[in-house]
Amino acid sequence: MDTMQPKKLIIMNILDILKKYTDEDHRLSQKEIAEILETEYEMKVDRKAVKRNLMNLIEFGYEIEYSEAVRMVKNKKGELEESVILSDFYLVRDFTDSELRLLVDSLLFSKHIPYSQCKELVEKIEGLSNRYFCSKVRHIRNLPENMPQNKELFYTIEVLDEAISKGRQVAFNYNNYGTDKKQYPRKDSEGKAREYVVNPYQMVATNGRYYLVCNSDKYDNPANYRVDRITGIRLLDTPAKPMKKVKGLENGLDLPKHMAEHIYMFSDETERVQFRAKKYIISEIIDWFGKDVKFTDETEDEVTAEVKVSRTAMKFWAMQYAEHITVTSPENLVNDVKNTLQKAMKKYN
Repeated sequence: MDTMQPKKLIIMNILDILKKYTDEDHRLSQKEIAEILETEYEMKVDRKAVKRNLMNLIEFGYEIEYSEAVRMVKNKKGELEESVILSDFYLVRDFTDSELRLLVDSLLFSKHIPYSQCKELVEKIEGLSNRYFCSKVRHIRNLPENMPQNKELFYTIEVLDEAISKGRQVAFNYNNYGTDKKQYPRKDSEGKAREYVVNPYQMVATNGRYYLVCNSDKYDNPANYRVDRITGIRLLDTPAKPMKKVKGLENGLDLPKHMAEHIYMFSDETERVQFRAKKYIISEIIDWFGKDVKFTDETEDEVTAEVKVSRTAMKFWAMQYAEHITVTSPENLVNDVKNTLQKAMKKYN
């Protein structure tokens, strides 16, 4: 038979009950807390002890809400007197259920976190709420076990975070997938695994992927690398090139602007591009390019849009939305898109 828990654990068990069973929509009375202590923790405690420990938790800094009600009760002399009854106790959460759900969904929709680590993180997030939240998200936890995995991902992020905070360079191998769905490092001219040495500035998430915004010493423009394709990372002792010496980053990294101009995270220079678009895709245009897009020459069905964007990214985007938009400038991009579409048509003919 299990031994009874010592009295000094009462306060910890009450806190555990509040974490598991309460929120703003689910509250417990002192009597209900005492009943759970007896049935689940094998601790028989009277209401006064429950109240005393609840008040101690509040005094220790835990944000516990409750309601007060005045009742008439008999004292030892049999006389009626006012007594304040405390009830409806619940622990105020650091995160609301909707905020936790957003975090869970972000993990489930990510394309770079390995299955086992994603599953573990979801369980940790669930632990930040109570049993009611866990039951609500249980049905969305179908994670794809066959997704490609980079088991070094979290270590890579740790090293990059340290390098960025300390202003130091990193070295790593950069990988591509083979038909066997395994990663293989890119090779140098001698057929050996090529080592990349970069100046790291920021990690960003876009389109379900995690990227490193950085610079290579031999170039003066920014570069972007998929973090989930990095392996064998090393923190170097050499200082990173200051961001102000990188073209386009002289005034620091304007992240929203950078993301809007590099919608597919290509690293070439940005330029002004105009295209004619059907008005029913205006929402998609703003989703991709942000609110800095300029609209002119509006008719009932169409509008001209002007954006500042990576030329390579714009070409890919124009392919994706070929039925709905027509690139009008610059001329070299118009010709590039036209030639690509003609080549694609020949394949289907």
